[in-house]
Amino acid sequence: MAEKNIVIIGAGYAGVHAAKKLAKKYKKDDSVSITLIDRHSYHTMMTELHEVAAHRVEPDAIQFDLRRLFNRTKVNLVTDNVTHVDYDKKVVTTEHGTYPFTYLILGMGGEPNDFGTPGVKEHGFTLWSWEDAVILREHIEKTVQKAATIRDEKVRRAMLTFTVCGSGFTGVEMIGELYEWKVRLAKDNKIDEDEISLYLVEAAPTILNMLDRKDADKAEKYMVKKGIQILKSSPIVEVKEDRVLLKSGQELPTYTLIWTAGVKANSDTKDYGMETARAGRLKVNEYMEAEGRENVYVVGDLAYFEEEPGKPTPQIVEAAEQTAMTAAKSIIAEISGGEKVPYKGKYHGFMVSIGARYGVANLSGIRLSGWLAIFMKHMVNLYYFFGIRSGYYMFQYVMHEFFHTKDKRNIFRNFTNRYGNVLWSFPLRLFVGGFWLIEAGSKIWGASTWKEATSSWSNVKLLFKGLGEDSWLVGSTVRMPFEWLQTTTSGATSGASASESAVEWATPILSKMPGWFEWFMQIVLPNADMAVFMQKVVVFIELGIGLALIGGLFTWIASAASAGFLVMFTLSAMLGWDKVWALPASIALLNGSGRTLGLDYWVVPFLQNKLGKAWYGKEESIYKDDK
Repeated sequence: MAEKNIVIIGAGYAGVHAAKKLAKKYKKDDSVSITLIDRHSYHTMMTELHEVAAHRVEPDAIQFDLRRLFNRTKVNLVTDNVTHVDYDKKVVTTEHGTYPFTYLILGMGGEPNDFGTPGVKEHGFTLWSWEDAVILREHIEKTVQKAATIRDEKVRRAMLTFTVCGSGFTGVEMIGELYEWKVRLAKDNKIDEDEISLYLVEAAPTILNMLDRKDADKAEKYMVKKGIQILKSSPIVEVKEDRVLLKSGQELPTYTLIWTAGVKANSDTKDYGMETARAGRLKVNEYMEAEGRENVYVVGDLAYFEEEPGKPTPQIVEAAEQTAMTAAKSIIAEISGGEKVPYKGKYHGFMVSIGARYGVANLSGIRLSGWLAIFMKHMVNLYYFFGIRSGYYMFQYVMHEFFHTKDKRNIFRNFTNRYGNVLWSFPLRLFVGGFWLIEAGSKIWGASTWKEATSSWSNVKLLFKGLGEDSWLVGSTVRMPFEWLQTTTSGATSGASASESAVEWATPILSKMPGWFEWFMQIVLPNADMAVFMQKVVVFIELGIGLALIGGLFTWIASAASAGFLVMFTLSAMLGWDKVWALPASIALLNGSGRTLGLDYWVVPFLQNKLGKAWYGKEESIYKDDK
């Protein structure tokens, strides 16, 4: 029975990071238990909600199953709604259970703040959850589809007008995605894309106020150039089904108002009996301890800590992660001893994307825009996966951001798109596989025997009469033309010259090995005995590559090995120009060519399923690790 029970409520950015940190620290300590409670069985990548809402990626691309994140750790997962927290008895109550705690971390995050604006709840759309993104996406698709059939010009125009309220990161990124998506929406519904109007409405006189004006102005200039209409100093005072009303008295006809204008603390905390600050956030000290509560910590968007007078921690991912680390270290200090470390935010800048191909960023004073800004955003996201130790979701991110997109909606346009028919690579796969079988056959039987046996059908019978004297599998002669090996003694052969002991090679691409590669090969093959052993290994590797490619089994690995061997043979000055074609052909086969007319069609999904469950555990819609 664990003596210290750590309960974390909320599997957002902060909750996941706190759980990861604590699980690593107490991996082998049975006296400490860690329970993560969330109403969902997955973690949502909130910063990419706009990509789902505007159909750049599929909904599951931003859903990270908690079992995959925490399998083989000591974190107990519970999918449930928290209904009450008893601080005196130190018990968290959910709809289906109770969880005693020694230390409690609250990380439920925030929720949209409509500031009481009439009609937002009834007629507006928010973008603060996975469900929000899916609902908005379906609404936009259905609205455009219906508008295409409407003959009333005013109604049609209103239905094809999409309005985003709020010019923070979320609002600007959403309007940028809509700009790129409208091309596909128009094409699929057979309308002119110029009929689709996009509005960004902001109550303040400037947009993107978390950026300095130079960067914000670049973003604004880009949006205006792309036809996005920006209304500044234009507070929305009411939202109706078919229009929004501005404070100026102007009416903007639209059936789609996306509200991204504000964030407040999660309303679930209103009954928690804790001291609140601006927007309902819970007050904490520099160690992320809740004011007035012992051993209770608050992290992420929910926490209110003023780093400077009047300047609370920003509601961004970096702050969420860093507050989580502070809380986790504070608990570690309590349990294991040591000094608590006060919070000191270290923010590396801000970046905003306007669609998949343009953005602006300020990273520790380094200003980027356009392609480089988006590239850096991807690098930051990939680093996030490193932080939560998930190679699986890092790989998935690369796939859906660079290889599974359509309509040029990634920084490489369609150049990396893998939506293609791999059927046409089947002949190439057979050809490269045959190439390696011939290479292996020549070494197994010996070049002279192989050449004679394959010269005609009548001579094939020679292959059944045994291996030739120049076979790489018999004797102890070094067949590789490396000078330092030809002057050593190996078994029955000694002092053989290169011309006598090595096979006859075609004119090589390189006349001699580069110095650095020769140095490396002398380490790998220091003497003739090792060279003879490696010769035999090479034969079986070549044979394996050939059979794998022809059968379409583990084709990616076989293709990579093929390319690697050819590069090695080239650097060894052993590969002639007559065989260099196999290198680009091997690279081309890395496109998953075994999935068509190959064993990979069955084997790879089977292994992914079996090994995935063994390594990550089985995904479930409801986790009950406490039972």
